[in-house]
Amino acid sequence: MLTALIVDDEPIARQVLREQLEAMRDIEVVGEAADGGQALLEMARLRPEVVFLDLQMPVMGGFEVVRNLEGARLPVVVIITAFDQHAIQAFEAGAIDYLLKPVGEARLQKAVERARALLGNPSEAADNLARIAAVADTALPAASRKVVGRSGSHYVLLDADEVLAFQAERELVWIVTARQRLLATHSLRAICKHLPGPEFQRVHRNAVVNLNHVRKISALSSQRWMITLSNSLELTVSKRQAHGIRRILRW
Repeated sequence: MLTALIVDDEPIARQVLREQLEAMRDIEVVGEAADGGQALLEMARLRPEVVFLDLQMPVMGGFEVVRNLEGARLPVVVIITAFDQHAIQAFEAGAIDYLLKPVGEARLQKAVERARALLGNPSEAADNLARIAAVADTALPAASRKVVGRSGSHYVLLDADEVLAFQAERELVWIVTARQRLLATHSLRAICKHLPGPEFQRVHRNAVVNLNHVRKISALSSQRWMITLSNSLELTVSKRQAHGIRRILRW
């Protein structure tokens, strides 16, 4: 039995897709989600094998969901979209399967069969998800990308300029804002690969700061520096990253 999660902000669209899937053999719809944040929570809770993911959703769209997936056991993602020429061209260029709304039954059946085949081939399933993530990185304008943090059972979406720093503490990574700290959904290394702008500078192996929020730089020695952020947080700059601070001082 193939377990499935439906993610779409339109209740009618979820209902229609659920009815179509429930009419098929060997597939069980284990849950639904109305937005991207809820989708991430439901995926972590239900562990569905396949996720039917709408792209166009408020607050956190399907691309943002894909960019924030992580874990050892990831689902097969089937993209569903209305006519979005830019996204479709990117999917076709990357050989990524997608469903166009309204979803036809025959086309849906093929997508289910393909998802089942991918589940039997973990390496191909991982490659498929990587291709979708690559499309997400190119299809989303940098200005529209969000930093996703977790506060209890809620996901919080931040604009990049709201983030003062990222701090790693052992296996945890904290997103530091002016008012709070949120748990990041990725490792610091992964975050550095997807930072939305050049204003973020690594100052230590455990810290990345937003240069727009640096308010003071103090020399501790010839190769040691202390930076103070706009919320008065002080961070020591490692010798290895001192060149980055010298670059700031040349501004």
